Amino acid sequence: MRKPLIAGNWKMFKTTEEAKAFAASFKKIYESSDIQVAICAPFTQLGALKEAFKGTDIKVGAQNMHFAEEGAFTGEISAAMLQEIGVDYCIIGHSERRQLFAETDETVNKKLHKAFLAGITPILCVGESLEERDADRAFDVVKSQLVKGLEEITAAQAEVLVIAYEPIWAIGTGRTASPEQANEMCGFIRDVIDGLYGEIVADKTIIQYGGSVKPSNATEIMNMEEIDGALVGGASLVPEEFIQIVNF
Repeated sequence: MRKPLIAGNWKMFKTTEEAKAFAASFKKIYESSDIQVAICAPFTQLGALKEAFKGTDIKVGAQNMHFAEEGAFTGEISAAMLQEIGVDYCIIGHSERRQLFAETDETVNKKLHKAFLAGITPILCVGESLEERDADRAFDVVKSQLVKGLEEITAAQAEVLVIAYEPIWAIGTGRTASPEQANEMCGFIRDVIDGLYGEIVADKTIIQYGGSVKPSNATEIMNMEEIDGALVGGASLVPEEFIQIVNF
C-alpha cells in the first residue's frame, strides 16, 4: 500500500525565526499517523527545521538543487550540501522553476540522477498550462515531461520517486482542477510509469496533486483513488491550515 505524502512547499516565504515558530506550533497539533508529512522550505531554513523536527517523523525537503557536484555556479546549491544537513526530499522541476528560471526536461533529468545518488528522494513536478489543456495537449505534455525527465532512471529508483501533478493553471490562482480531472491525470501518470517500468513499480509510485490545495477541498481530492497526497503551497504556511490538510 502507498502511504500518502502531504508536502508543504513554502516557496520564498518565512525567515528562519518564522520557520522555527511554525515548527513549534505545528508539533503541538501534529500526531503521527499513516500519512507522511514533509515541509519543503527555502535553503536558509532547512538546518533549523531538521533540528526543530528532530524526534518526530516530519520530514524536510529543499525546493531545488543543482546537478553539478561543485563548481562556478553562483547562487546554486549542490546535492552534497543538502545531504550534509540531512534533507529528505527535494522538489525538482516545479513549474515556477521551468517558467521563470529556464528549467528544462534535460536539467530535471540530471537533477533526478544527482538526488538519487545523494540519497535524497525527488519530488518530480509535471503539469500542463491552460493553453495546452485547452488545445487537448495536456496528456501529451505530461507524458513528454515524464519520459524525458526519467531517462535512465532505474526501476528501483522509480519505486521511491514521488511525482507531483501540478496543472500550471491551478498554481497560486485559487483555481483548482476538479477532483475528477486531477484523478484522471494522476491515473494517466501511473499508466505511463507502468509502461516504462511495469505494474509493480507503478503500484508503488506516490503520485501527488498540487494546485491550490486547501482545507476546504483536501478531503475530496485525497479521497480520489489515484491521488496519493498533495503538494501544498499557501495553505502550508499556516500550521492550523496545514494540519487540516494532513488530517484530511
